[in-house]
Amino acid sequence: MPQAPKDPQTAARPDNRMRPALFAHCENALAQLLTFNSPADKTLSHYFRANPKLGHADRGRIAESCFAALRHQRSLSARCEPDITPRRLLLTALLVLQGRNLRELEHLLKRGEAEWLGSVKAFDTETLTPAQRADLPDWLYETLVEQWGTAETEALARALKQAAPLDLRVNTLKGEREAVLARLAEDGIAAKALAYSPCAIRLAEKPALARHPLFTEGVIEVQDEGSQLLGLLLAPKRGETVADFCAGAGGKTLLLGALMRNTGRLYAFDVSEKRLAKLKPRLARSGLANVHPIRIESEHDARLKRLAGKMDKVLVDAPCSGLGTLRRNPDLKWRQTPESVAELTQKQAAILNAAARLTRPGGRLLYATCSLLAAENDHIVDAFLSAHPEFSLVPARTELARLNNADFKDAERLQLLPHRHDTDAFYAALMARSGGR
Repeated sequence: MPQAPKDPQTAARPDNRMRPALFAHCENALAQLLTFNSPADKTLSHYFRANPKLGHADRGRIAESCFAALRHQRSLSARCEPDITPRRLLLTALLVLQGRNLRELEHLLKRGEAEWLGSVKAFDTETLTPAQRADLPDWLYETLVEQWGTAETEALARALKQAAPLDLRVNTLKGEREAVLARLAEDGIAAKALAYSPCAIRLAEKPALARHPLFTEGVIEVQDEGSQLLGLLLAPKRGETVADFCAGAGGKTLLLGALMRNTGRLYAFDVSEKRLAKLKPRLARSGLANVHPIRIESEHDARLKRLAGKMDKVLVDAPCSGLGTLRRNPDLKWRQTPESVAELTQKQAAILNAAARLTRPGGRLLYATCSLLAAENDHIVDAFLSAHPEFSLVPARTELARLNNADFKDAERLQLLPHRHDTDAFYAALMARSGGR
């Protein structure tokens, strides 16, 4: 853990101390987040709507402070025991994670808290268990160690505690990456091209983009580079018939449509009308006319049966634990349990089986999650392949070879990890159905 800097170092640092009123908002917001009644991003959005006078910068600082507390909740809680409160977690985070000293925090402190913070500063981190140091629940830490080994798990855990960067995807129907980078530079937005996806850009900071012309005109979309690789792995072609089986709000759908060059037919299936509704304005911006959003009742919907065996390519971005997105959604490690994961694996197997029926002979099926767990990844695919001899694994390296990146030269199945690839953790297995036209 970083230690608080000495006074001479602090003296040269600009005074960006948190105002007491803003700290109070952080405390109130974190108290709501720690109930874990709903996803953290939704809880914060609700809080900001209830406090409309908060500006963009203040909202950003509240989110940053609260998410830092969630990412490091277990080790921070150990320092605060036995009196663990949102206030104490935030003060400990300022002291330990941001390296603030007691003098810099005194304007926030109540009577007796300076003495307590002194004991926090002197806390012996050697008393932490490995899972506490990793800021993971015991069950998840033990599962990852069994799967990846101790050294890999600790490196992964460190990466998962970092805030995720802001990645963009250039809509190649409307722009080119170099032109977008030039425009962002003109507008004072620092950005760089990324190595894996040829249409990926990473911003140095997290500016508000909702009103930027590149966004409103559909030239860019927010999408993690790892997510972009899923579409590149499926590699739909012009004129094909393609299905995004669990489309959600359509981030991957939009990429598939662009890769198809707005030709063919692209179905976006989802059980949630609300999620599909979020796709409509994105479609309007994108310029795509080949996308057909369809709400289905379940993976057994009659409309799916009519399309059996007709799809050239099928993407199954299955509902999962989301544990590969802990940089963005740190609350998930406290909201998921072994029991919830077991329930998800049953759903994943059923969805994959249903999606497979859409795939024509000679077609391809891609199963993907943003989970770290083999139970949701390899185990699902291995069981599917064992039960469906008409499908066989297509080595990921064969499709990703065109990216000319050595990181994928040996990949049988795509496994992206934040400490290795600086993306969210994604898993994908590409399969081909035997036969053909």
